[in-house]
Amino acid sequence: MGSLRVFMCFMVFYAMVSIQITCCQSKICLPKKQVALFIFGDSQFDVGNNNYINSTILAQANFDPYGETFFNLFEFNLVDAPEYAKVPLLLPYLHPASYLDDYILGANFASAGSGALVETRQGLVIDLKTQASYFKQVSKHLKQKLGVGEAKAFLGNAVYIIAVGDNDYTSFLFSNSSTVGIKDPREFVDAVIGNISSVIQEIYEAGGRKFGLLNVGPSNCYPIIRRFMNGSSLDACLEEEGSAIARLHRTALPKMLEKLEKQLEGFQYSLTDYYGALIEVMKFPSNYGFKEGEVGCCGGGAYRGDFSCGGKRGIEEFELCENVNDYVYFDSVHHTDRANQYFAELMWSGDNHFTQPYNVKQLFEFQV
Repeated sequence: MGSLRVFMCFMVFYAMVSIQITCCQSKICLPKKQVALFIFGDSQFDVGNNNYINSTILAQANFDPYGETFFNLFEFNLVDAPEYAKVPLLLPYLHPASYLDDYILGANFASAGSGALVETRQGLVIDLKTQASYFKQVSKHLKQKLGVGEAKAFLGNAVYIIAVGDNDYTSFLFSNSSTVGIKDPREFVDAVIGNISSVIQEIYEAGGRKFGLLNVGPSNCYPIIRRFMNGSSLDACLEEEGSAIARLHRTALPKMLEKLEKQLEGFQYSLTDYYGALIEVMKFPSNYGFKEGEVGCCGGGAYRGDFSCGGKRGIEEFELCENVNDYVYFDSVHHTDRANQYFAELMWSGDNHFTQPYNVKQLFEFQV
């Protein structure tokens, strides 16, 4: 499911990009110094696309207490930052009004619960390949409106953020059989990485050049898994299969990106080690301003790991903590606003301890 949408925290920093409108002779007036942002992935980044498809309540969260620290506007619990009132938030791509600005700020295609594989929760979410197909429609639209040359520059200078994989691995580990008929973990990771690589290349062919990615988290250490699968220590859950397959992904993803960098002219990327950063925050929450790194703020059972926050997912009873800002996890799998802000800062301006070879701020500054 991912760890809640880091994207909305990231938009605080995206506000640094100028959005002053300039005069133009094309059919679209582009803002001065505009760097568009295109978003792909799962619940880390979804701002409501699942509300427009035949999804389930498991992949939606447009109800209380989600959003309680962000004006009750969006699903899940978004960043509590007053600056956001002035940030040009991207509507979900499937929102009826998302096209009105001709995507000059970008677009958000992400879908909570989705995976890199088409088969992951097929029919209930928007898989990564379908998200890429939506982007190609946007690319075609921009080329018609701007002309090929101007659209090429616009799309080449845009930044493309991708976070996906968690749902593929949880489906692989906790369903009776692999959705793609693969039983070996290494082969399954290869399939996930292969699909991510394929989508990046599709975006590249449509005009994208600058990509920011996160790897996946240690899934066996999420409250939802510890609640139902173990009661072990943090160190112990890191050694179990769910976290082990995440480590395989953690190793394979940078190798794939390095390979693409050599193959694709002008390709640039930033990779944030969400796996390593999350473990650090969970182990030493007080070092990052938190009091609780392992238990959810909202939910029930051990670790508040029941996916019951809001009482609309088949379990009506749930607890809600008094001070959400003390917690790393908001519910059994997604983070609080404050935790998201920390991970967003790593993406935006982190040094090479967790984010390399560039950070996303540097990607925005690069000119194609």
